[in-house]
Amino acid sequence: MNALLALILAAALALPAHAMPDLVILVRHAERAAEPASDPGLTPAGEQRALALAEALAGTRVDAILTTQFRRTRDTAAPLARAQGLQPQVIEARRGGAAEHVQAVADAVRARTGTVLVVGHSNTVPAILTALGGPQMTEICETSFHHILLLRPGAGWMQLGYGAPSPAPAAGCL
Repeated sequence: MNALLALILAAALALPAHAMPDLVILVRHAERAAEPASDPGLTPAGEQRALALAEALAGTRVDAILTTQFRRTRDTAAPLARAQGLQPQVIEARRGGAAEHVQAVADAVRARTGTVLVVGHSNTVPAILTALGGPQMTEICETSFHHILLLRPGAGWMQLGYGAPSPAPAAGCL
């Protein structure tokens, strides 16, 4: 019996430690165009913001980028992905399944190490921050695109801005 217990303990100790990134960077996609309604890309201002994100993170080694399947998130991440030679991982967002999507993104982040950039949406970025151990926050305003949330798991978080300032927010949202 003691030999079996020792074998189980040795096997458990040999398992890799649960991965978790050192830094999680969360942003909402940049300004989106109106058309096509089903999957718009970025406006010229959004393209500039995507470049500003790459510039803001130029001195940071990003190890992984997570986006949704929507063009606006992929286009926001593209300049940084090109600059750092990364292929973003797409985490599918399905209609009506925001909670499932948030959990899938949080699980994908937890499976990584180093620095992870998450490009999400106004209703998911705050929820992903909370799912990863950050504070509960209000949603991001529909007109707000400049927020960058930095989370050091187990150590704290901060909110910064990047690119051109967004219009003044409506009451009750970032």
